[in-house]
Amino acid sequence: MNRSNPQPYNRCLVYNQALMGYSDALVWQRSLLNERTSNPNLDDVLILLEHPPVYTLGQGATTEFLKDIDKSTHDVHRVERGGEVTYHCPGQLVGYPILNLQRYCKDLHWYLRQLESVLIRVLAVYGLQGDRVPGFTGVWLEGRKVAAIGIKVSRWITMHGFALNVCPDLTGFERIVPCGIADKPVGSLAQYIPGITCQEIRSCVAKCFAEVFNVELIEAEHP
Repeated sequence: MNRSNPQPYNRCLVYNQALMGYSDALVWQRSLLNERTSNPNLDDVLILLEHPPVYTLGQGATTEFLKDIDKSTHDVHRVERGGEVTYHCPGQLVGYPILNLQRYCKDLHWYLRQLESVLIRVLAVYGLQGDRVPGFTGVWLEGRKVAAIGIKVSRWITMHGFALNVCPDLTGFERIVPCGIADKPVGSLAQYIPGITCQEIRSCVAKCFAEVFNVELIEAEHP
């Protein structure tokens, strides 16, 4: 057998968006997912963006982890992802992969570990040792949670994804019990790399994503 030519990569469209409201991004994700459940041959997608301040709860999340949120001044969304409450804000790079897992591995635990691997690789590029914590999903850095992950899969098409704390204002996390974990603090890369920005880390995240999932990235623009 001729092994000189490796298997071709799956294509993955990458959308690098600026600040986008959570509701708009959710509508976009759902549209992409619906298109791909109807036509599984469509290319995979990776959306990278930041959100204005917003709190989100997974479909089974308990409101007891909302400590003192005034819903009249803070947007709060309950959505179809797994996991408990989390917080998004500028300075946090959010990634929404819309992948057909039939092309990779039809195993949700495998997929979660792959997303963790992407973020651990990103940290390694900056000389930081990202860790997993047994029994939890996400990535930690010296005991601080720097990346949260929550997904939804429908007919093996994924939506939602990961949130990497690059340089956010962490005070928003004080109003919740992040991901329902009370005894582990939240951290950011800026605590270890002063001056780091979401803009500069985007290409690194995309590259590590391509390496872990073995995809060919295609730059795309949101219509």
